[in-house]
Formats: sequence, C-alpha cells, structure tokens
Amino acid sequence: MNIRILMAGVFCIFLLADALAAGPQTGPVIKAYGPVFEVPEGALNLKARKTYKVSMDVSATGESSHDINRYIESAARFLNLHARNGIKPENIEFAIIVHGQAGKDLLTDAAYQARFSHANPNTGLLNALGEAEVKIYLCGQTAAFRGFGEKELNPSVILALSAMTAHVRLQAEGYTLIPF
Repeated sequence: MNIRILMAGVFCIFLLADALAAGPQTGPVIKAYGPVFEVPEGALNLKARKTYKVSMDVSATGESSHDINRYIESAARFLNLHARNGIKPENIEFAIIVHGQAGKDLLTDAAYQARFSHANPNTGLLNALGEAEVKIYLCGQTAAFRGFGEKELNPSVILALSAMTAHVRLQAEGYTLIPF
C-alpha cells in the first residue's frame, strides 16, 4: 500500500515539474502581459458558470521608473490564468484601485516623460487592460496631492473621489477584494 502512495506522489511531482518546465505564458485575455504557469488539472478554481466581480488595491510601484508595475500586471495574470482554465472572460468583472506611489504608473506617456525623462512603461499594459474592460480607478486624493491633472492620465483611467470611496462603493456593488 505504501508503494502505491509513493508512486502516486512521484507521479504528481512529475506532472507539476512538467507543467513548471513549460515556463509561463501570456494571454489569452491580455496577450503581452500577465504570464502564468500551467497547473495540474483538478486544482481549486472558480466555478465556470458563475459571474465574479473582483477588485484589487494597488499602492506599490517598481523600484525604477523604467519598471512595469507588477501589481497592476497581477490583474492581467488573474484574467489570463482563469481564461486558460475554463472561465470565460465575460464572467469576470475586474477593477483596480490605485493610490499612493503607484499613481504615477497611470500617467500618459507625455506626462510621464515630463517627470521621468522617458515614456511610461505601463502604457501598453494599461491600454490592454482597458481593452479587456478592466476598470482602473485612481484615487483623486493621490492625483491632487501628486499634481496629476485629469488630462495627464491614461485614457483607461477613471478618477475616483478617493481610493477608500472606490473600495466602499465596489464592495457595496458585490466586488470581492483580493487582499494582496
């Protein structure tokens, strides 16, 4: 009996190693962003026939102004991994609430260039998320504090009164907050 359990464990390790060896892949929802690994079939997943409303809070940014914000990219990862595992993209409504230091990552290329001497590395990601109908909210308090005018924001960005306001409203509308 112990040999069968050991053999099953070894088999599972080979399946997992095989999936990880394939490396991460992007798409199908956000094609150039949000790389995900394959996970063995049977892993806990969302229910295929249910609709989900999901939100994320993003306040952190990369160490360099040249970095894509990996926290914003997590939204692409969430959409890609579920689409790759049988959840229809139209069954997920996604919102990102951005505040604090991460606010700079929502600027247009021109506004970013004026502040950091190069284009915003997040522009392609923001545009792709916008095309996928992800709602991207910027805390109006952050925008005012940091001196970001409405015209300086990527067209995919929606200004909110505050990040706190956006969270309360989205939770009242049935969104589940991803707590990290």
